[in-house]
Amino acid sequence: MAGLIPQYFIDDILARTNIVEVIDARVPLKKAGTNYKACCPFHNEKTPSFSVSETRQFYHCFGCGESGSALRFLMEYEHLSFPEAVEELAHNLGLEVPHEKVNGTEHVARIKQSDSLYQLMQQVDQFYRKQLREHPQSQKAVAYLKQRGLSGEIAAEYGMGYAPPGYETLLKAFSDTADKELANKLTELGMLIKKDNGGCYDRFRDRVMFPIRDQRGRTIAFGGRVLGDDSPKYLNSPETPLFHKGKELYGLYEMRKALRKIDKVLVVEGYMDVVALAQFGVRYAVATLGTATTADHLQRLFRLSHEIYFCFDGDRAGRDAAWRALNNALPVIREGLQIRFMFLPQGEDPDSYIRIYGKEGFEAELAKAKTFSEYLFENLCANIDTHSIDGRAQLVEQARPLISQLLPGVYRQMMIQQLAQLARMEAAEIDTIFQQQLKPGATSRAQVATLSAQHGQDMPVKNSASAVNVQRNSMKTGLSPVRMAIMRLLYMPTLAQLVKMPNQLTELELPGIDILCQLLELLHEHPHINCAAILERWSALEDKAQSYPHLVKLAQWQPEVADEASLKAEFLGIMESLYSQASEMRLEHLLTKSNHGKLNDEEKHELRKLTQRMT
Repeated sequence: MAGLIPQYFIDDILARTNIVEVIDARVPLKKAGTNYKACCPFHNEKTPSFSVSETRQFYHCFGCGESGSALRFLMEYEHLSFPEAVEELAHNLGLEVPHEKVNGTEHVARIKQSDSLYQLMQQVDQFYRKQLREHPQSQKAVAYLKQRGLSGEIAAEYGMGYAPPGYETLLKAFSDTADKELANKLTELGMLIKKDNGGCYDRFRDRVMFPIRDQRGRTIAFGGRVLGDDSPKYLNSPETPLFHKGKELYGLYEMRKALRKIDKVLVVEGYMDVVALAQFGVRYAVATLGTATTADHLQRLFRLSHEIYFCFDGDRAGRDAAWRALNNALPVIREGLQIRFMFLPQGEDPDSYIRIYGKEGFEAELAKAKTFSEYLFENLCANIDTHSIDGRAQLVEQARPLISQLLPGVYRQMMIQQLAQLARMEAAEIDTIFQQQLKPGATSRAQVATLSAQHGQDMPVKNSASAVNVQRNSMKTGLSPVRMAIMRLLYMPTLAQLVKMPNQLTELELPGIDILCQLLELLHEHPHINCAAILERWSALEDKAQSYPHLVKLAQWQPEVADEASLKAEFLGIMESLYSQASEMRLEHLLTKSNHGKLNDEEKHELRKLTQRMT
């Protein structure tokens, strides 16, 4: 390859490609309303839940959650690399793929460097395994594994090894001389630690080693359990070019290899728990790696199964970890997906518990796990007197930022209904409170917007009927104005050109406002890209990947009236409502600052201008 494929070309082929034709040639589609449907090619199902939108040029499976553009479909369905998928679409269109000439060999060099790092980690993995069999001091590691009840077969399956004592064991095993390049690579992979004087030493010493593998089975990192007096007791590799703790899960590769069908996934806290559970026949366990369960973890797991169980120790640390997991799951969970929380008796972990009670006893305890909603409301109510008005008000206020993170849909509405029962209120009243956009103390006269319709001019609006209609529609549908704006932009990206850059909105403290602002900025910079290109760009950027599932969900919206004029009017009304809130917040800020006599001349002018518009 001569270089990187330019982004403009990727956007162009997505604009020219008809995703329906691409998918229908591989998976026969049937027309269903404005979309097309089929049984999902990525998981077994009898009822079609795989939907393809010709309008927005993307696919989504409501069963397993797979989604993306025509490029992503080719990558997943035909197991192509990204460049190969681009080549395939370009070939269908009769186009030749261009490559950026600047630093043309840089990309190839990067691929070769990455391959060499994977190969080196494989060599390190083999070295540790060999040490477990042959090193003179490995008997204490073998004795430890036997004492934990592990068989030779399970130890071999999970690739366990032994890191010998000593500070230069690893480097000397690969080179008889002081190989600086090799030392730098091993340091980059987190296997060596640099000294202040420029030398380096082994990170893992006298430890039982657990290789951490990616979804292709390649060793990308290690976990080590100490056998001597060193600390910490458990040690993971640091972040490296191959290893990102927030995305990888220990035991995931082994689980997928062992099970043809994965009915449920159990998330535990340590790799020894995973191996011990596997020893007793519980093959559906994985572990996080020194970090709380992230949205990336959950999205990956929900592609394998619709049921995820968390297992935590019953002590304070375990319950704190469970609450963090619950918070991270809020933007991901929805109807059709289940998350449950299992708490073991204090002093027990999965490893110890299954040794005492066996697989049957462990799974009997697992069956008692609390549902996501049970655990959430149980925690919220734990220290609140729900028999008093004050307590119930406190409950609603504490639940509000949590439930507001849930995706729109049946599950969110049912959570609101449950909260309403606990607070002795009507669900519609709770919904109204959740959708209330203005801060406490904000005045209702703030109906000021600075949107530009056609000429980019500031347009003062007083008591706008469209802004009022937006608030009514928001309360009726349960969707915030932010979500309503994003949905319309994904349906018709050209709407972004009707408003100015979103500088004024960035300070609004509303869920999803950062996504809306980033989306508007992207569409101002690239006004001709379609929905598929937006989603493709979003999924490729690390800082935006976490919000990708939200965009996919919102991109499924279908307008009741799809004519261009109606969509423009709705979008402008929504943006007017948001700009009104931004103006109101700015006015309050300036008034507060003015009361303390801290306004500069520019701020005084801005305050006069805002006040004139609102009176």
